[in-house]
Amino acid sequence: MKSTKTAIRPDLRNVAIIAHVDHGKTTLVDSMLWQTGTFRANQDVNERVMDSMDLEREKGITILAKNTAVRYAGPAATDGPIVLNIIDTPGHADFGGEVERGLEMVDGVLLLVDASEGPLPQTRFVLRKALAKGLPVVLVVNKVDRPDSRIKEVVDETYELFMDLLDDSNNQTGLDFPVVYASARAGRASLNQPEDGGMPDSENLEPLFKTLLEAIPAPSYDPAMPLQAHVTNLDASPYLGRLALCRVHAGEIVKGQQVAWCKQDGTIQKVKVVELLMAEALERVSVEKAGPGDIVAVAGISEITIGETLADVENPIPLPVITVDEPSISMTIGTNSSPLAGRSGTKLTARLLKNRLDAELIGNVSLRVLDTERPDAWEVQGRGELQLAILVEMMRREGYELTVGKPQVVTREIDGKLHEPVERLTVDVPEEFVGAVTQLLGSRKGRMEQMINHGTGWVRLEYLVPARGLIGFRTEFLNETRGTGWLHHVFEKYEPWFGEVRTRPNGSLVADRMGQVTSFACFGLQERGSLFVEPGTDTYEGMIVGENSRSEDMDVNICKEKKLTNMRSATADELERLIPPRLLSLEQALEFCREDECIEVTPANVRIRKVILDKTERDRARSRAKHASS
Repeated sequence: MKSTKTAIRPDLRNVAIIAHVDHGKTTLVDSMLWQTGTFRANQDVNERVMDSMDLEREKGITILAKNTAVRYAGPAATDGPIVLNIIDTPGHADFGGEVERGLEMVDGVLLLVDASEGPLPQTRFVLRKALAKGLPVVLVVNKVDRPDSRIKEVVDETYELFMDLLDDSNNQTGLDFPVVYASARAGRASLNQPEDGGMPDSENLEPLFKTLLEAIPAPSYDPAMPLQAHVTNLDASPYLGRLALCRVHAGEIVKGQQVAWCKQDGTIQKVKVVELLMAEALERVSVEKAGPGDIVAVAGISEITIGETLADVENPIPLPVITVDEPSISMTIGTNSSPLAGRSGTKLTARLLKNRLDAELIGNVSLRVLDTERPDAWEVQGRGELQLAILVEMMRREGYELTVGKPQVVTREIDGKLHEPVERLTVDVPEEFVGAVTQLLGSRKGRMEQMINHGTGWVRLEYLVPARGLIGFRTEFLNETRGTGWLHHVFEKYEPWFGEVRTRPNGSLVADRMGQVTSFACFGLQERGSLFVEPGTDTYEGMIVGENSRSEDMDVNICKEKKLTNMRSATADELERLIPPRLLSLEQALEFCREDECIEVTPANVRIRKVILDKTERDRARSRAKHASS
């Protein structure tokens, strides 16, 4: 049946806010909520109210896409109040699956770009997805009041990015987009370009709302078409069970009605809509019915998954299944097999671990879980290290104990040749560190694409680097730039295998026995490298307690105690002056890991260990590998 969209919903707009990480998406949503009268004037509301997860607040990033609805009744709404459904999307490339699903629900996007940093890799990624879907774009240059803002150059860079991404298959009118200048934190916007570092000339966000209503089209639909609602996300309620978040494309969905559930395998099943919810500010409220363009949560279908369709019982027409980009990084996750297992976690068995990974797959379409040779370990594939680290961190907080392997790249065979993923890396560093960073990336098979000196003492470098070369790169990069550099990367394409890539140059300090770390042993070892443990920490044979200053591993006795004697000594009461240890976070531990090492993750601790704990067995395995290669 050919659809001709003839009717529109003038009282509704669906828009997604997309940008690079930390360019101010969630802060802008805060200001829009305040200025549409969503909160009382004296209401106590957290900053970045859309970031509801603990991990999102701790890290200052958005991890899950979320939607809110505001009722706008300002001067631009000439025909009565208009409902704005706003999707706040993550800005980190690792959570690109959330962005792709968010774009399925909307009719246009607000593209935020920082007035100082300009377009960065994730800006390119999200804009490419929006243009591929033919969505209209409103450019918002945010943080114009930054002292180091360079507004005109950033707008020019964004035009260049559009020209780079628009090809013959795209509508060339994509370059004709409106530009709004804003300070989301101050809640002000303007259509006139302010001075660098200056405030927008309007006292509120009214110019942004006006531009949004003019540039983002109202949802259109064919009144003759039967019900079609596309499931783009999943949520859960303690009272209603699984909720399917749907965009209604045609027809009307009513609470209590029978609908046809069109599954991914092609089968169709009759189900009942037990409850129908719609977003209103930060809450979901029960409604009797929803029409074309509405974004609703449907309860009562316990097994429904992302990409499926709810359709009319008499005439079920399924919509195309949502596709997302393939994973590029994998990691092995298994049960905790260390001698200290079971001390702080409550969920230890392979069955519980597999159930948790299967549950994650339901709501996260960009992940894959594959079986391995071992029955208690699985290969988990995702978009990047951060996405996999967030999954492990969430499981750790839920009481799981895990063994996590070193991140590996997901390779492909194309035309009989082995290919690996390549990332587009953007680096901002002070001028004096350009040489050191260039040397670092050269050893990791990086290929420089562009080098820009803004004349502010900072230089921007653009590289194409194999994803393998970026595993463990961040720590070295921060050391070389004294913590001043910024780096962002996003998947670009697959290229032929680059050969051997140099990884961590230093070896590990490996504990040779079980016991407790003593300050006496630390004092003797701190000259040999940097330690990861402090006195009183429990250790076991094969646990990594520090980084060696040389390239090979060294087995050490970190439990050595000072021998007592009945002879008096002038230096007996001297204190051991210890250098504070480097206590690694989960992400840092994943970066540090080598191929023969893994990470023990428990609710209380993150420990790095050798895969083979016994020293004799490790030596035999190393000897066998050497003979096999020769």
